[in-house]
Amino acid sequence: MSALRSYPSRGALDRPRSRLADVAVFAGAAVLIWLIVRLSTGLNVPFDKNAAPAAVSTDAAELPYYAARSLLRMFVALGLSIAFTFVYASAAARLRRARTVLLPVLDILQSVPILGFLSVTVTAFLALFPGSQLGLEAASIFAIFTSQAWNMTFAFYHSLVSQPRELDEAARNLRLSRWQRFWRVDVPSGMVPLVWNAMMSFGGGWFFLTASEAISVNNHSYTLPGIGSYVAAASDAGDNGKVLIAIGVMIVLVIGVNVLFWRPLTAWAERFRYEESEPAEAPRSITLDLLRRSNIPEMLGTVFGPLVPLIDRVMSVFGLAEHRLHVPITRRRLGDVAFAAVTLAVIVWGCYRIVTYIHHSVGFGEVAHAFGLGAVTLLRVIVLLIVATAIWVPIGVWIGLNPKVSRFAQPIVQVLASFPANFLFPLVTAVLVATGVSLNWAGALLMALGAQWYILFNVIAGASAVPGDLREAAANLRLPRPLWWRRLILPAIFPSYVTGAITAAGGAWNASIVAEVVEYNGQTLKATGLGAYIKEATTAGDWPRILVGVVVMSIYVVGVNRLFWRRLYDLAERRYSL
Repeated sequence: MSALRSYPSRGALDRPRSRLADVAVFAGAAVLIWLIVRLSTGLNVPFDKNAAPAAVSTDAAELPYYAARSLLRMFVALGLSIAFTFVYASAAARLRRARTVLLPVLDILQSVPILGFLSVTVTAFLALFPGSQLGLEAASIFAIFTSQAWNMTFAFYHSLVSQPRELDEAARNLRLSRWQRFWRVDVPSGMVPLVWNAMMSFGGGWFFLTASEAISVNNHSYTLPGIGSYVAAASDAGDNGKVLIAIGVMIVLVIGVNVLFWRPLTAWAERFRYEESEPAEAPRSITLDLLRRSNIPEMLGTVFGPLVPLIDRVMSVFGLAEHRLHVPITRRRLGDVAFAAVTLAVIVWGCYRIVTYIHHSVGFGEVAHAFGLGAVTLLRVIVLLIVATAIWVPIGVWIGLNPKVSRFAQPIVQVLASFPANFLFPLVTAVLVATGVSLNWAGALLMALGAQWYILFNVIAGASAVPGDLREAAANLRLPRPLWWRRLILPAIFPSYVTGAITAAGGAWNASIVAEVVEYNGQTLKATGLGAYIKEATTAGDWPRILVGVVVMSIYVVGVNRLFWRRLYDLAERRYSL
């Protein structure tokens, strides 16, 4: 039976240990802990929500501190996203009844714009932490979380449902508990797509950093120290020089995170690739090599290793240590009926409340108006997906199949994907005003800057996951190029592409909130579309129109997913999973 090989680490186990590596790892860990403690002191400062928002300094000397505060929010949100992904995706993949609810809910959550979450959560978190800036920090982190979690959850769910059959049979024959199966089978088999999509989601969080740090909802404005709010302040002042300085700092920050975190993580994840043969050249990372030469990780494993059996026993208390192979058919049918009844009752009650609220507030004519605006935004999303697919699928396959190219291109792609394109919106606004080009046409381009990378990253991940056995067989058979694409590459990357296209479409809908209304130095350009409608309603605190906009956007996204994307997803699971 094929196994999850750990070829990159095979030679690493025999590498000589180094005292210099120990010193470097210890010093790096000490600096990291000091920075976290230093930055944490600024989280819980006094805050008055009724006072005027504190001005964010545009002094360039403050940028390092602002960048560090933003980075801390990003990693906290990433940790929450990983925890959410593990729980939600596992429940959707392993619980038959829950899947019928969790997947549509995930579609809806992905379709809700970040401003839709902020309009509700800001008030809730401020009430949860009265008189403290910690509430605003929690709201900002939650907003970043909503821009990261859905893509990761979709990717991990797909890895679970397309898991090789022999792994599933082995887990059942060995009678692994749910807890053991999750950590020894599910997480390792889904590690490669999870890491790549986490990297992409991290970049998506950068895109919405400005909206999460300079918040304008419900006729109130709130600001937090961060590089996003710095750019917002510099844009309001029309200071292009400060904006360019922030762009430079952001590029340095993205490259640093890639070198110190994402590059070693992607190289480490290669040990979980599922195939018999090894690639000609495995991904490498200087940071990972340094950690492998140090004794500190091994010492930590020795200290915390005995905790694993204890955790297994604790999990058994919660019913996670038993794996039932059979459930009586009568009990299953009764459970299905009860679950369906409760679910239907909740849906009917929720729809009734929404319809009643809209009817007594703005009327159903507003809903028809929002649907018309949504059709315009849908057209922009379709154009974006067609163009992005034609451009990035060949490039992503080329990068994913060539380790040398991937080593060179991955940092560049990471910078492009992680760079918040809305930092450039003020400059784009100035160009549009000078040239007279309508934002109705340029809006699709602005949306693409934040959404197209989902397709590229997923295609790279799918191409890099093509087993070397199949690639070697295709090379030995000397398949013609068209046949090579049609019979090997396109089927192999199809599941990853569908995942990327779904999340790209959802990201495009979300990006329409900031792409259909752009401002710079007192000048505002607005495109016709549902994103502009929601942004104006959120800024004004118009709750009925916020609800109408969010509901209509959710209907569009979920409807397209159900009618089109979900069928492709099922086809990928049924015919093209390796």
